[in-house]
Amino acid sequence: MTLPNLDHLIAGWRGPVLAALLTLVAGLPSLMLLPPLDRDESRFAQATAQMLESHDFVDIRFQDEPRWKKPVGIYWLQAAAVALTSDVEDRDIAPYRLPSLLGAALAAWAAAWAGTALFGNRVGFLGGAILGTTFLLSTEAGIAKTDAVLCGATTLAMAALARIYMATQAGERPIRPHKLLFWLGLGLSILIKGPIGLLVVGLAIIALSIWDRDVKWLGRLGWGWGLPLVALMVGPWAIAITIATDGGFWREAIGGDLAPKIAGAHESHSGFPGMYLLLAPLLFFPSTLLLPAAVSTGWSRRAEPAIRFLVCWLVPGWLMFELAPTKLWHYTLPTFGALALLAAAALARPIGTVSRIVGAILAVLAAVLIIGVTVYGLTVYGTSTAQTWAALTIGTAAAAALVGAFLLLNRASITALLASLVFGITAHAALAGTIRQLRPLAIAPQLEKTLEAADLHPRQGRTPGPVAITGFHEPSFVFLTGRDTDLTDAQGAAEALAEGRPAIVEARDADAFRAASARLGVSGRAVGTVRGHNYSEGDDVSLTVYAPPPRPVSGAAAGAGAGADR
Repeated sequence: MTLPNLDHLIAGWRGPVLAALLTLVAGLPSLMLLPPLDRDESRFAQATAQMLESHDFVDIRFQDEPRWKKPVGIYWLQAAAVALTSDVEDRDIAPYRLPSLLGAALAAWAAAWAGTALFGNRVGFLGGAILGTTFLLSTEAGIAKTDAVLCGATTLAMAALARIYMATQAGERPIRPHKLLFWLGLGLSILIKGPIGLLVVGLAIIALSIWDRDVKWLGRLGWGWGLPLVALMVGPWAIAITIATDGGFWREAIGGDLAPKIAGAHESHSGFPGMYLLLAPLLFFPSTLLLPAAVSTGWSRRAEPAIRFLVCWLVPGWLMFELAPTKLWHYTLPTFGALALLAAAALARPIGTVSRIVGAILAVLAAVLIIGVTVYGLTVYGTSTAQTWAALTIGTAAAAALVGAFLLLNRASITALLASLVFGITAHAALAGTIRQLRPLAIAPQLEKTLEAADLHPRQGRTPGPVAITGFHEPSFVFLTGRDTDLTDAQGAAEALAEGRPAIVEARDADAFRAASARLGVSGRAVGTVRGHNYSEGDDVSLTVYAPPPRPVSGAAAGAGAGADR
């Protein structure tokens, strides 16, 4: 099937740029609509806010606790985004998410750029578009944490490596800009998430060298200046954080975070080998219908250098994540560029009957899962305002699967993909709108609104802070109310009232709070109650906001007031 208009539109540099723009469109609704999320996103955002407030851009802290788990790269990027587009005092989560959105766009651009060199303009553009619109990447694009940026950095490194590899296969000398982009992507990935990107790239290089029985091409990477460039990118901060923490950062990052994830299921994030394979149809949606064709292409065309490169990018990294005992849904994202390009490469040739049938079934199953999650959320946590968003989510997710499956089964593969992308992007945007309307899940924003309505928010300056809160000790509330937020117990909440500060008490602490208040001889005025579901803990909560008792008027002030009346 020929698409001359598409071919003209994506010629040259325009294909990768268009893929990046499509990714921005897919990720923007999550960035704009979702409230601050618990827990990782709000921890990242709050630590960044504290950097901006303290002007300490070396040490990483959440409130007074050191946050020595990940390198500083994401915090610097978020700080730059907030400084350029907003004010730290605003506590608007959207600016903190901008690096993730741009990282996702970089990943799509890099995949398209690599695909253009491997297979031509059309496959390159489609590969970038597939990657940028997957539910996994477009969701991470709207969340202020490391994963979308890591995907962008790793995909950039692998795209440059693909160009270098293909040049050596053709007997040509790789050009210096490609080598520069390889080392820049590698250095950025280390600054963002330590060794993860390096492992994906390194495993791909090892697999390629073994498969080809050739390591000579590695000498063309520019090691003599590339390694010093990476050291220059990472080294100054690594030295500074070592001095600032007396080596504590490395003990915590390696011994307290990385090693436990390798040794066992860290922080209850367990999974089984094969979990990512089972999740792939959902996370790769709306391009799920091409998954079987991608696998078939990787196997049947493995003798081609371009396909071989993608298989070596995908398989070793994917296996590494499958074998690791600690698992989170987004861990395989740095390998999705290879999967997307294999799916796009499959479109260059007729897709077999089995791949078309299995792809159609998987697409429908993925849509059923999305619809089921939407219906469950609407039924359990929804409000009337969520019904329209939910209906749009259900309709467009079903259309992405059914229309795509119908066209794929009728051998219109590229049209099937394009239709699925259009409906899938709309479904993802509507899903973000649905989640925004599930107010029982947005406890921290509701508490913030209650504080503001009663003139109790520290940012308003009418009541002394910080706010004391029991039970709901989630980072999203700290982000919205400030570093000094008092995460306390019933006794601490009563003491806050005695000091003239507002307090928020969870229902399970109510009796202890009343007893402590009686001992202190203080009584607060309830100004509102927020009920919801703490999805981080899996518990329903009921939080009552108390205003402190009025301050007694001093004698001098009272006399001055009386004189004014006379």
